[in-house]
Amino acid sequence: MRKLLVPLLAVVSLVVAGAAAGKTTTTVTISKTGYNPAAVSIVVGDAVVFKNTDTVAHTVNFNATTGVSCSAAVPLVIAAGQSASCTFSSAGKFRFSDPANNKKAFHGTITVSPSLVSSLKATPKTVVYGAKSTLDGKLASGQSGQSVQIRQQMCGETKSTTVANITTTAAGAFSYQAQPVKKTTYTLSNKGATASIVVAVAPKLHLKKVGRHRYSLKVSAAQTFVGKVATFQRFRATLHRWVKVKRVTLKKSTAGTAPTVVTSAKFRARVRAHVRVRASLGSKQVAPCYAPAHSNAIRS
Repeated sequence: MRKLLVPLLAVVSLVVAGAAAGKTTTTVTISKTGYNPAAVSIVVGDAVVFKNTDTVAHTVNFNATTGVSCSAAVPLVIAAGQSASCTFSSAGKFRFSDPANNKKAFHGTITVSPSLVSSLKATPKTVVYGAKSTLDGKLASGQSGQSVQIRQQMCGETKSTTVANITTTAAGAFSYQAQPVKKTTYTLSNKGATASIVVAVAPKLHLKKVGRHRYSLKVSAAQTFVGKVATFQRFRATLHRWVKVKRVTLKKSTAGTAPTVVTSAKFRARVRAHVRVRASLGSKQVAPCYAPAHSNAIRS
């Protein structure tokens, strides 16, 4: 028996493409105290990864396997420190357990809801602060006259809030104009089914020449960037790319129309006349709530 178990553990220890095939992935951790979480809610097409953090192997067995595609044969035998995945292609409630453990903590359920949408996109996926993104899609049911609730959760917030209730048109189509002020997750719901999409936001940078070799930079967003460092760049025509001139530390912030905060800096830079220049904020300066950004390009 031990000889048969070793190769089986080696196979199940690999998390294969089944997890990647799902639209989203939820992880269930297996420890000596049981499954965590023991109750999981997903939609059709999503995947669940079972990660064994214990020092011994554990088994995951399902009461029903129709509509379940796993990275190895069920029951899954998962070696210590390894993982296995299952993707769910049909709706329903799937109970799982470890036959070797009678404790309640080694019993769980995966509730799979029908997919809400057949299509969902944000145009554009990244907006400059103050701009809008259009969320377009169609319900998988194709029904018109359906009420769809839209909730948003901005970066840094722990709860989502309802921002709109819209009604589907012909063939279940819907559209919503979103205006996020930070990276925001929008969740659409109808009859218990949900779908989510993320819209990124880049801060708005405005560069201005205020004198000979003197410039000002303003950054508008829903947070301050005091202490963050922008890069002043010039366009080098011979290389066909932007090159760094100097680093500029943002030093002052003022309140604009809520929730806007304008962070600014004034600086000097010696660049020959009539050269295209701009300012940039990289990902390390704006993360986690904003995307990298460039200012308008002007002539030195």
